[in-house]
Amino acid sequence: MQFKRIQLENWRNFSRVDVALQTRTFLVGANASGKSNFLDVFRFLRDLVLPGGGFQEAVARRGGVSSIRNLAARNQTNVIIQVDVGESEETTWGYRIVFNQDNISRPTLREEKIWHDGALILNRPNIEDQSDVARLTQTYLEQTFANREFRDIADFFQSVRYSHLVPQLVRDPERSLGRQADPYGGDFLEQIAGVAKRTQEARLRRISNALKIAIPQLSELKLDRDKKGTPHLRGKYTHWRSQGAWQTENEFSDGTLRLMGLLWSLQDGTGPLLLEEPELSLHPGVVRHLPQMIRAIQRERKVAPRQIFLSTHSSELLSDSGIALDEVLLLKNTNEGTELSLGAEIPDVRQELDAGFTIAEIALPRTTPPDAYQLSSWGE
Repeated sequence: MQFKRIQLENWRNFSRVDVALQTRTFLVGANASGKSNFLDVFRFLRDLVLPGGGFQEAVARRGGVSSIRNLAARNQTNVIIQVDVGESEETTWGYRIVFNQDNISRPTLREEKIWHDGALILNRPNIEDQSDVARLTQTYLEQTFANREFRDIADFFQSVRYSHLVPQLVRDPERSLGRQADPYGGDFLEQIAGVAKRTQEARLRRISNALKIAIPQLSELKLDRDKKGTPHLRGKYTHWRSQGAWQTENEFSDGTLRLMGLLWSLQDGTGPLLLEEPELSLHPGVVRHLPQMIRAIQRERKVAPRQIFLSTHSSELLSDSGIALDEVLLLKNTNEGTELSLGAEIPDVRQELDAGFTIAEIALPRTTPPDAYQLSSWGE
């Protein structure tokens, strides 16, 4: 399944959003325009159904309703999230959650609705909620005894993955303490080690083949354990000695670890994947080929391609001719919050593309802060 459409009101930077979503989505915007906050709405839906999560925990992780709610909200202060979910061209599920806080600042549901094949199968508040308002502190979606009829969409939300590997965490000898499925890479090597041996070796072999292209000196890659059982990555680098030399993750460059994390995340899981600035630490010559590499990995799946959302500032990444206008979302800061526009719906964009401009040449100037040139006159 995939997210087909999303509608937001008062979510973080966004006063209002209503946009169709594709199998690949590129988020382009200035700093603090809300790219991370847009990705976070999918993480929020995942957190609703994670074991140990739920509505109260999902809101608390984000600082409470007042931190989530758009600062420009006026008369209508509810936070609204609605998504359409489906296979291929068909929309099979819809989920809507509307929430605010009560007089003791406790997150409280105002609405929870679920549609399946166009029929409304959950509509809250219901009679039970009206007789016990404490029930509105939990969603039905998070309750296994209540979500049997719509567990498919709960399982889909739980399949969302976020990846933004931080090389320093991978190198930290205490990296995995207290961390599990850490999207920032604290237990990245433990995640690799926890995969079935055959799958692990196949993925590492493919990663090694890609790394050999990006880093010609790297000739071999494998996972080992030390005497304590702690997993370590080892890479063999060629140099003037015929046998080369082995290095561990502590000696890998930031770019090597970042590219490894990206390649692993693209192969790990089947649900929507959220990526923040995958170009970080990578050479522009490598970044230029990331969209096609992502597309190739998507197409390898025997079922529908995996949905991928990624934020980027990279002109090299956005110069790929295979990126379509309806795959690009432009974010622009305004006094009323961030405006989000689908590339294909912006006036004059189609003409510019037909005239030979790349997505980078079209999108980046439209999202650059208007007074950015003043930074060059620092101190004057």
